Amino acid sequence: MSGGFTVVEPVMGTVASITVVGERTGRVERTIAACVARLRDDERVFSTYRDDSDISRLRDEGLELGDLDPRVTEVAERCRDLRERSGARFDAHWRGWFDPTGYVKGWSTDAASRAFDDLLAEGVIQAVGVNVGGDMRVRTAPTSEHVWRIGIAHPTHEGELLATVEVVDGAVATSGTFERGAHLVDPRTGVHLAGPVSATVIADDLATADAWATVAAIAGVDDLDWMPAAPVASGIVWERGRTRRFAGRVEVSAFHDALAG
Repeated sequence: MSGGFTVVEPVMGTVASITVVGERTGRVERTIAACVARLRDDERVFSTYRDDSDISRLRDEGLELGDLDPRVTEVAERCRDLRERSGARFDAHWRGWFDPTGYVKGWSTDAASRAFDDLLAEGVIQAVGVNVGGDMRVRTAPTSEHVWRIGIAHPTHEGELLATVEVVDGAVATSGTFERGAHLVDPRTGVHLAGPVSATVIADDLATADAWATVAAIAGVDDLDWMPAAPVASGIVWERGRTRRFAGRVEVSAFHDALAG
């Protein structure tokens, strides 16, 4: 089996790119549709921009978690755990109400990618990658030798790569001020990060990679105190020309970025 294709669909205020390594059959198309449907249904529940979403109703109508979709309770529990483990560098309640935006996209992508379980287990496709807003959950069939090579963009040098990682089954997420400016807020102080800062995390699942990439970006290059509590495989933090890399919860190098101006 060889070849592949990519399907792009709007979802969650961004786009989902689903790349399949394998043949484009009817069964594969139906699985892609199921994957996208899950992403959009999670958006219906968690969007802070929809007045009728469960998250908006929780905020505006004073409802209890038990009154809402069970997915909200699951995500709320995971966000509470993340706040504790990150030393409050991640806090879904920093606005004064529950907003799991920094967690739920990765969590939803993980759930949606499970639509491909049977196709991968049966070897119908070699691999699949689900990219939502630049963060990727990649999976490879047990019988395949396919390896995903994922480039990490340099935060200040357009067209340059800060690093390249190879992943067989896992997730890669990046958080920072590179594309969206000073949108990150340190929940401990309420202060927006001016940057430039970028953090990329590789983990088993995208919920973990995405959330801890946010933690790493907020912490910055001088604060790796969060790392021993993070269930991540490896990563890289870049800030103002300085780069630190870690693997297995241990820093593996610290050096000046030669591309820094």
